Amino acid sequence: MLRIRRVLFIGLLTVFVLGFKSHEERAINVKETVRWMSFEEAMEKSKIEPRKIFIDIYTDWCGWCKNMDAGTFNNPVVAAYLNEKYYAVKLDAEGKEPIEFDDHVFKWVDSGRNGIHELAYALLNGKLSYPTVVFLDEEFKMIQPLPGYQQAPFFDKVIRFYGENAHKEKSWNEFVAEYDSPLD
Repeated sequence: MLRIRRVLFIGLLTVFVLGFKSHEERAINVKETVRWMSFEEAMEKSKIEPRKIFIDIYTDWCGWCKNMDAGTFNNPVVAAYLNEKYYAVKLDAEGKEPIEFDDHVFKWVDSGRNGIHELAYALLNGKLSYPTVVFLDEEFKMIQPLPGYQQAPFFDKVIRFYGENAHKEKSWNEFVAEYDSPLD
């Protein structure tokens, strides 16, 4: 009887402790993925429940974009945090569908072989580099574009820097010195 009680106690204790796992630990166990949406969906959702907008600007032919999808965005800690704090958008820089934003309709512009979407061009400030991620605040104002491939441990810091509004209070170096990433 005592043995049964011990087993039950250990079982209940385990369930109790697992219930207090951090968000990062739960994400790893669940294998959370980024909930991508269109630009228009993110704008509409943000009007109802304001959040920052995270935009991954990519092209179909970009190898580093695919690496970022596989290695960075598929990281469960990164995915869980993006889903919690941002509306995540995938924007094909060569997409042909018009997008209405800020009282303007952005369209695809033919430029010979590939062309470019005007919204991607505007968000990238004319500097076409893929992948580039862009952060918009809750009022759809640009916070920061970040060009190039980013590995998950570094990217985790970046999304938290903006997600927690630390960029308004301290420098990047101060933030990094204080933050212990679960991915380090």
